[in-house]
Amino acid sequence: MSILAVVLILAVAAVLAILAIPAVRRRLLTPFIMSAMERALPRMGDTERIALEAGTVWWDGELFSGRPRWKKLLEFQRKPLSPRERAFLDGPVEELCGMVEEWKVERDGDLSPEAWRFIKENRFFGMIIPEEYGGLGFSALANSAVVTKLSSRSVAAAVTVMVPNSLGPAELLLHYGTEEQKRHYLPRLATAEEIPCFALTGPEAGSDAASTKSRGVVCHGTYQGKDVLGMKLQFRKRYITLAPVTTLIGLAFRLYDPDHLLGDKEDLGITLALIPPHLPGIEIGKRHDPLGVPFLNGPIYGRDVFVPLDAIIGGRARVGQGWQMLMANLAAGRGISLPGLATGAAQLCARVAGAYGTVREQFDLPIGRFEGIEEPLAKIGGMTYVMSGARVLTAGAVDAGEKPAVISAIMKAYLTEGMRTVVNAAMDVQAGAGISKGPRNVLAHAYTAVPIGITVEGANILTRTLIIFGQGAIRCHPYVRTEMEAVASRDLEKFDRAFFAHLGFMVSNALRAFGHALTGSAFVRTGVEGPAGTYLARLTRLSTAFALASDGAMATLGGQLKRREKISGRLADALAWLYLGSATVKKFWDDGKPEADLPFLRWGCEKALHEVESALLGVLENLPDRFAAGLLRLAIFPLGARTRPPSDALSATVARALLDDREERLRLTRDIYVPAPDDPGLGRLEAALDKAVVAAAALQSLKSAVRARKLEREPEGTLVERAVKAGVIDESAAKKIREAEKARDDAIQVDEFDPRQVAQQAPGTLETESSRR
Repeated sequence: MSILAVVLILAVAAVLAILAIPAVRRRLLTPFIMSAMERALPRMGDTERIALEAGTVWWDGELFSGRPRWKKLLEFQRKPLSPRERAFLDGPVEELCGMVEEWKVERDGDLSPEAWRFIKENRFFGMIIPEEYGGLGFSALANSAVVTKLSSRSVAAAVTVMVPNSLGPAELLLHYGTEEQKRHYLPRLATAEEIPCFALTGPEAGSDAASTKSRGVVCHGTYQGKDVLGMKLQFRKRYITLAPVTTLIGLAFRLYDPDHLLGDKEDLGITLALIPPHLPGIEIGKRHDPLGVPFLNGPIYGRDVFVPLDAIIGGRARVGQGWQMLMANLAAGRGISLPGLATGAAQLCARVAGAYGTVREQFDLPIGRFEGIEEPLAKIGGMTYVMSGARVLTAGAVDAGEKPAVISAIMKAYLTEGMRTVVNAAMDVQAGAGISKGPRNVLAHAYTAVPIGITVEGANILTRTLIIFGQGAIRCHPYVRTEMEAVASRDLEKFDRAFFAHLGFMVSNALRAFGHALTGSAFVRTGVEGPAGTYLARLTRLSTAFALASDGAMATLGGQLKRREKISGRLADALAWLYLGSATVKKFWDDGKPEADLPFLRWGCEKALHEVESALLGVLENLPDRFAAGLLRLAIFPLGARTRPPSDALSATVARALLDDREERLRLTRDIYVPAPDDPGLGRLEAALDKAVVAAAALQSLKSAVRARKLEREPEGTLVERAVKAGVIDESAAKKIREAEKARDDAIQVDEFDPRQVAQQAPGTLETESSRR
């Protein structure tokens, strides 16, 4: 053996000894790594730290691990709807849906007095309030189901009901209010004796709500004839739902104590309080017009408004804890209301587009049979299946005690984006009938509402690029948060353990990603047989790839990753579609693996896999460190990109499942409201579909006779009578055809109005006033 070989062996042995023996590496190596990490890591502000501490880590942690335990997901049993919750859905919710016509609500600018009275009497505003305080005490799943059904009928009704049951006074009081506050306010909120709103957003603080310029100053003042210690408030708020009719304002503001009446600290932080709207200095009542969707929304202004410290939610003990309270509530709430609304819209689109694709004919053929229409129909059916699965899974997790902050952000952003995709596709199917507003038009209101869902509760752009991966990388990663905490506390031993475990994690994921890619995930063990097992194995491979790509991005970019929003956005896409793919398999599994739903499972999983792979390729193509990107690409994609979006054949199968009133269509849309046949919109279309299905066989016989030249097509007006005389069909079949054709012709008509009516509703007729103050 040469001297050089001996030297190399000794050098390798020395390196291995340093790495393998903790005491040695902590003396010789770890301090330098820790110092480098300290320089690379971004500084974390209080608002970011509080957001990271809010909520829990659930299935998102499994996806970040690269080794998701599918048995844990498939064995998770969500709490089913109780008989009382089911009765509420089948009773008061159905009745409320029957009371509201979105076209009329839009023309009137509000729900009818009868609808408002019904909402109050049936405690719709108290769904999340426990029965002991007079509320309904419903589960998250029931809350979501109510919003889903209502939104399929009326966006205005759904928003009106969901806001008091989402982020607002009731939720905050339940978790943080004093006992006195709970006893006083919760029964009044449950019966809508108090109509709440929550004023968070202002002109200067939208998605960055913590930067609010609304402020309060601790001081003495007079309240209800008594001299008390309180706060003088100055605020400008906008986009506040229910503000025009509120009787109880939940207010977020930054509290200051310049005279140190409460202690040594001057800036006390974000604080939340409950404010009566009748106090001097408060101005409410004006309305915004959110794209014509007629839910009540408007600004609130306050100047020199004095309230006692008892107005703070939770009392003095909760001074300055408002941001923490808000983040904790959003950790669950974002995953319930808007995803429910989006899913309701998607299921409505599936119902409408499937019926319209069967009823509407061109070139002597139902339009749903054309490949050009099959494409949007497949998007509608596939995405609706994915969204429905995710809605139920996430609500079930919340009912199980989770507050999955990252998953809730995924649900809010990606289901409202899914709503945009599905509604746009359905509008393409309906074409002219979709853009002609009136009582017959079922989709226009959903179409108009899409940007609202995308914008509120954290705009989707911000949620995708900053929140999902930005928080997920720290919250859900097995080691990153521990490393950051160790660096901050200068705990060398803790950092050493986490860092070298992290290093081993990366090496393991690199080897597994390479092996899974070469073998096509053939040796991944999921414990599940059949198509579901195959898709879980492929999701495992991409979970491993995602974990490795995430570590590669964090290692090479360090604190800069926070500002590289395009890269973090693509990583968010990958994580989101891993979750949506998981939810798709879970839905198929929980529904009993019905054979008829296999096309929906395949479409949803193929879509998810393709989206994850495309996102990861985008990360690697744009990672600034090209050497690291090359190594990662070799490990993750040694054979190149392998997934494809759903094929034309699969899409055609999904599209056909929505046509002809098949069982799959009914099962896919089981959560929405279906009106009676005399309803001018969906009810009329469903009635026409029923008649078309009944007459389908007779009509096919008639068309076959024409093609075989047994009958002349013209004159078309006498074709049915001539077919009866020729013995092609009997009188009973002829009657079915006539009824179907009459219903078909009625269903495809659009609304028309007197010009004077249109002029009265023309844009620009509302008096406006600038909100600048």
